Amino acid sequence: MSAAVRARPAHGDLFADTWRDRRVCGADEAGRGPLAGPVVAAAVILDPRRPINGLRDSKQLSPARREALAQVIRGRASAWAVAEASVQEIDRLNVLQASLLAMKRAIELLDPAAEIALVDGNQLPRLRIEARAIVGGDALEPAISAASILAKQHRDLLMLELHRVFPGYGFAEHAGYPTPRHLQRLRELGPCEAHRRSFGPVRALLDAAAQR
Repeated sequence: MSAAVRARPAHGDLFADTWRDRRVCGADEAGRGPLAGPVVAAAVILDPRRPINGLRDSKQLSPARREALAQVIRGRASAWAVAEASVQEIDRLNVLQASLLAMKRAIELLDPAAEIALVDGNQLPRLRIEARAIVGGDALEPAISAASILAKQHRDLLMLELHRVFPGYGFAEHAGYPTPRHLQRLRELGPCEAHRRSFGPVRALLDAAAQR
């Protein structure tokens, strides 16, 4: 069973009264737009007995605030999980399907398991439990906000690791997004193993190299 829900203009538990006695998780992903690195998803079941102040869309938080909140979430949540879809899966499936796969993996890793999933966006992964897609959910549902924070913070750490392996591209600075500096270094160095071959700027360079 699934449904799409339009975002409301205020942060809060949209379904708190309806699902008060059931384990509800929020799920979100990070990294659909970059030219390099995996897409990362997180799922979180918040503990109503241990509220967390300051939860919001991870993009609205500074890196330091994200890191601090991520530590609190991991310490106070009833359950949390992080999962990835690799660069190879992104190229094979497309980035949307890879994102849904990563969210499915994160939700299924939760222990205790969720009974209902609230997923940011307008599409759902294939799940065995009831789920709702919520447009703008990372700014509305605290559990989705928490998931967005964990996913973003985890992916940033992964990109720091990739920066150490492939230092020429500046992954620590832009996390793989197509900034002018990243595009310049990509043209100068060519793609590395961390780059997504199916994304336009990378594919164009590979096609040009193959025609030489």
